[in-house]
Amino acid sequence: MTHHHLEKHYVNRVGWLRAAVLGANDGILSTTSITIGVAAATPSREAIILAALAGLVAGAMSMAAGEYVSVSSQADTEKADLEREAKELERIPEIELKELAKIYESRGLNPELALEVAEELTRHDALEAHARDELGINEITTARPLQAAASSFASFTVGAILPFLVAIFAPIPQMLYYEYGFSIIFLMILGAVAAKAGGSKISTAIIRICFWGTAAMALTALVGYLFGVNAS
Repeated sequence: MTHHHLEKHYVNRVGWLRAAVLGANDGILSTTSITIGVAAATPSREAIILAALAGLVAGAMSMAAGEYVSVSSQADTEKADLEREAKELERIPEIELKELAKIYESRGLNPELALEVAEELTRHDALEAHARDELGINEITTARPLQAAASSFASFTVGAILPFLVAIFAPIPQMLYYEYGFSIIFLMILGAVAAKAGGSKISTAIIRICFWGTAAMALTALVGYLFGVNAS
């Protein structure tokens, strides 16, 4: 009986994982920071809730738009490269074949085998072979603007809802502490989930996210406190 060893790879998760983690992390951190800044400046629950809601809506739209524009630019570049490569395959197929063979040769194949592999792959699908091995474009790395934008929007919203709920229910005198405490817990969970999903070290991810989260919230609290002192 033959047992097949199935290796677990994480690279196929990189695209959506990056957008989702970035969105949720930014949703928690930016919304909490805004809430803490306003709470440090004024004890008004209405103002704090409004600030959290504004941060949620504006941040989610900003993340989605930024991700869409960024990934669309990548998609446009990939499309232009593929069109240029297709034209070169029609115009100078012999030179393109030699280029492909050189790539395989640089990876350790002897010249005869490299040429043989290049010829075989060219017969199968020349553009796919050049896209993958010359341009570095494949199914895993292909840019998908709408998917990236939707993922960022949804994950930011999910992240931002958490500090928004704290703003609604936490007692006003201890608002800063509740917001900070819950956000750090949320960020730690997010860091652990992201590290687990990506196959990286959990403790390193948690330490990194907690350090930068604390720094961001401390700075906005200071700004809010100074604003509140100056305004009073």
